Amino acid sequence: MSGRIFLANVGANASHRFASPIFPDRTFEFLPIPETPDIPPPHAVRYRDLRSYNRRTEDLTAYIPQRLWDTATHNDPEFETFTYGDNCETTPRGASLKRLQQGDFLFFIARMEDWVADGPTQRFGFYLVGFLEISASEGVLANVQAEPSEKLLEKFWNNAHIRRGLADPTHWDRFWAFAGSEESRRFPYAVPVTRQLCEEAFRAANGAQWRWDEHRSDLQVIGSYTRSCRCVIDPSTPDGRDRADAFWSWVAIHDRP
Repeated sequence: MSGRIFLANVGANASHRFASPIFPDRTFEFLPIPETPDIPPPHAVRYRDLRSYNRRTEDLTAYIPQRLWDTATHNDPEFETFTYGDNCETTPRGASLKRLQQGDFLFFIARMEDWVADGPTQRFGFYLVGFLEISASEGVLANVQAEPSEKLLEKFWNNAHIRRGLADPTHWDRFWAFAGSEESRRFPYAVPVTRQLCEEAFRAANGAQWRWDEHRSDLQVIGSYTRSCRCVIDPSTPDGRDRADAFWSWVAIHDRP
């Protein structure tokens, strides 16, 4: 795997009153954030519309506050057609994603809560939930300011930013969208993001190792370093190949029962 590895923090997080559930066998369900502002049908994906990955005939309302069941979700990334969008032109958080190109990998990290038979436990961790390998054919939709062509809509129709724009033209707001190749994946088993992995594979924006402050939990440190989307491993740098190998080995070991 020679492509660069980017990381995007996605899904319900500490600012929401719910979190994606992860189960004792490391299977999980991914819960996106609410759409803001809400959008109407037919382009909205409501929380009650989300289907279980592990039990296809079920929905996910057991893990979502009832007050949100009829709220539209910002279902991004989506793991059906494998797309992701971000406001790369207008928010610093996503600006680095403008560097994504064919063959790069965009991994998604999510904060999850341990669930057992009795329900949620208030124990949280960060996990990798899947990735896009940026597609060779029109895999990047840049600085979108108007409805894309019919051909591009065929590729990106399921993306949350496209859905927003189709619902309200004011949402053609210079977002970027990315499409994954056939190698893109939603992991069946969540891959834990631990201090060990971070020390072996990731570096801060200035190239230094992450600082593990004794006054902050590992969860807080990981959250702070992954708040912004960016390239975390470039195999072409002096130590990048070794870190990439360590990263891919970790994924291969943990993306299984």
